Amino acid sequence: MVFSSHTSASYGGIVGRGVTVGHRCNSGAQPRASHVTYRRRQSQRCIVSPSSIDLQRVSVTGMPCAPEAEECSVSDRFSVELRGQDSIAEALSAGSSGILDAASGAAQDVTAAVQAVAQDALTARRFERQQSRAREQTTYKMAAILASTGITAMAITAVHLRFTWHMRDGAEFPILEAAATLLLTFGGVVGMEMWARWAHKALWHENEAGWSLHKSHHVPRVGPFEANDIYAIANAVPAMGLCLYGFLTPTLMGGVCFGAGLGITLFGIMYMFIHDGLVHRRFPVGPLADVPYLKRCAVAHQLHHSEKYGGIPWGMFLGPQELEAVGAKEELDRMCEELTFSSKKN
Repeated sequence: MVFSSHTSASYGGIVGRGVTVGHRCNSGAQPRASHVTYRRRQSQRCIVSPSSIDLQRVSVTGMPCAPEAEECSVSDRFSVELRGQDSIAEALSAGSSGILDAASGAAQDVTAAVQAVAQDALTARRFERQQSRAREQTTYKMAAILASTGITAMAITAVHLRFTWHMRDGAEFPILEAAATLLLTFGGVVGMEMWARWAHKALWHENEAGWSLHKSHHVPRVGPFEANDIYAIANAVPAMGLCLYGFLTPTLMGGVCFGAGLGITLFGIMYMFIHDGLVHRRFPVGPLADVPYLKRCAVAHQLHHSEKYGGIPWGMFLGPQELEAVGAKEELDRMCEELTFSSKKN
């Protein structure tokens, strides 16, 4: 029998690789070492028992058997692979475990990096929105202050000049005209509340042309102004006309028109501070947010925007009375307790 190996042989078995053994030995034949084939077959594995191998006839040098040895005729060939399978399995297991750990660590690092980038982007967007809101509030606040200060100063000056100008020839102070002017000033405020209630419902919501402008007030605003602001200018036109006519007319009717114009102007200033400032926070209103009745008016207007009661209240300063008339007093009271219109938030 001829046995060739690149490793060693022992009685307990053969430890090595690429060992090819031929069997069915026939005595008396000439050795034919060329029939011994070295082949490695991965698809077949064979374990050789010690009793099947004559250790006297094994050549561990890879050389053929001596001539005096028995001739071995190779009719069958089989491959013997003896591998350190446990060691390989352990190495593969350790390698795969290391790869998985490395992949898991890399995935965690990527996730952390993505989360950090997302958090930074969110923080940047919040900061940008805060800055944009601050700029919008500053812009509208300056507009409100300038308009209010200018209009108030003009109104006071106009009242003073109207009566002193008509008294320039030594005439007595027109008490009746002054009373009519004062009465129509407060009457103009109340009348504007009634007008605003009707116009808000009939002209701004139920009328398609009016809603095309007013709807900008019921969606998120972009920038310091909105299309609905045009109604403030529209209401200012009759106020200026009445004030001008009353200023130039030294009669009782002139005093009435002058007072009506002042009332509309006063209502516009009040509406701007309560509606635009307190309710929608387009600019800070300071201590006005702590006035209980004004807070009640602000909450009532929020219910208008919720449309829970069909749009009621339509008015501004008498909005709480409108809600009480439809049985919403308890909800209005509850919301006034829950909501806070703090001057710090404005």
